Amino acid sequence: MSDGVGPAPADARTAEVWRTFGARLRRWRRRAGFTQVQVGARVGYDHTAISRLEHGSRRTPLPLARRLDELLTAGGDLLAACEAAEEQERLAGDPAPARQGPLPGEPAGGALLAMLPPGTALPAHLPAYGLVCPVHGRDGCSVPVLTDVIALHAAFCAPGPDARTRPALDSDTLHALTALLAVCLRADEERAWPGATAVVERTLHAMLRWMALPAASYQPQLAPLAAEYAQSAGCLRLLWGRNGTAMAWLDRSLLWAAMAGRVGTQVAALGDMSTLARLEGDGPSALAYGAAIGQAAAGRHWAGALSDLYQARGHAVRGDAARTLWHVERAWAQMDRAGDRDEAEAPWLSVASVRLRVESGAAGALRDLAAATGDRRYARRAVGSARTALGLLPPGMHSARMLFLARMADAHACAGDPAAAQAVAGPVLDTTDVHPSTLLGQELRGLHARLAAVSGRPPSDDFVSRLAAAVR
Repeated sequence: MSDGVGPAPADARTAEVWRTFGARLRRWRRRAGFTQVQVGARVGYDHTAISRLEHGSRRTPLPLARRLDELLTAGGDLLAACEAAEEQERLAGDPAPARQGPLPGEPAGGALLAMLPPGTALPAHLPAYGLVCPVHGRDGCSVPVLTDVIALHAAFCAPGPDARTRPALDSDTLHALTALLAVCLRADEERAWPGATAVVERTLHAMLRWMALPAASYQPQLAPLAAEYAQSAGCLRLLWGRNGTAMAWLDRSLLWAAMAGRVGTQVAALGDMSTLARLEGDGPSALAYGAAIGQAAAGRHWAGALSDLYQARGHAVRGDAARTLWHVERAWAQMDRAGDRDEAEAPWLSVASVRLRVESGAAGALRDLAAATGDRRYARRAVGSARTALGLLPPGMHSARMLFLARMADAHACAGDPAAAQAVAGPVLDTTDVHPSTLLGQELRGLHARLAAVSGRPPSDDFVSRLAAAVR
């Protein structure tokens, strides 16, 4: 968002909630004798953003409400008003409607072979990289050779009447499409490959044409794979900082996953939606999406752990220590009770185990809580969880490793140890091409802000300058 504050209210009901908060903000600002320009300068926003907050045309993120409350000596009144507005907004309606609106435009065509990364090697068998064949499941099956995969993909994506007249999808095509998605996800994880999004979305647009046809025998086989593709497209867009199109694909993933009865895909999509909402400053929706995970997969300990983690992160950025820690402890407890059923319902857990996801999520929540409250105890706990998550990462997961290192470095900074932060973050800058809009770029941006403000034992000026260049 261009002004840096929260997103616009969704409808008239939520707009009224934020207009009420804005009027209270205006009264406290005037009582303190500040102009909008002066308030904006002191909290790091343009005066136009303050004007939008006072008029209720934008939501106020809770961390900003806390800073405004302190600046205007409101004695907690603004903070309480913001929390009340978020709660009223949450109760006003469903935060996760199935919009089914227009989806991102189809990428330019071209030969699939030219779009794949050099040296692409298909898996010889499925399951692969957490993906199972929609026909054979975990029993396994063979994948066609690369030349056949390219031909099958071209026929599947061909526009015109072919898709309308074909009564069923052959197994080789489903094997080829599943293996191709595994290749894209692995390549992006190992080398942060932007081309993965183009391949996935090109295939998705063909799936949209197939799934839009009248019900046919192929839909029960294609729907679970289409849901996986849409969730992967949303996740890739999220990782590269393209939040609007990410949410569009995730919405479609939920629709197809429900049609196919794929609980694991529903959980993955809802988790990404919670992350998107949190990054956009929409606390109520971040919490609601996290809670929806537990509802979509009731009785599953693995899903309960993830549900608690996403809720912990939503509370952490609000500075709510009690609820953050409660959800983190619940996530750890449910992680210990997860069993063999998990991988059957969510095959992607074979790539990143429940424990790995819980430890990395706990590190993020505790780091966010330390940043919001200034309490270094939480930061030190975040360092421990990040270290555990790094130790659990399997070989080859370069992107996740860099993200975890950046998170650990930021936790060190929040703990008041900038020298350790520099030592941990150094390899990230040395070995990775950082894009400012990505999740990694956002992690490093927070680290830079904290290191730039350090007094006492600051990191080297050269390191801070390199960090600044990477995130701007």
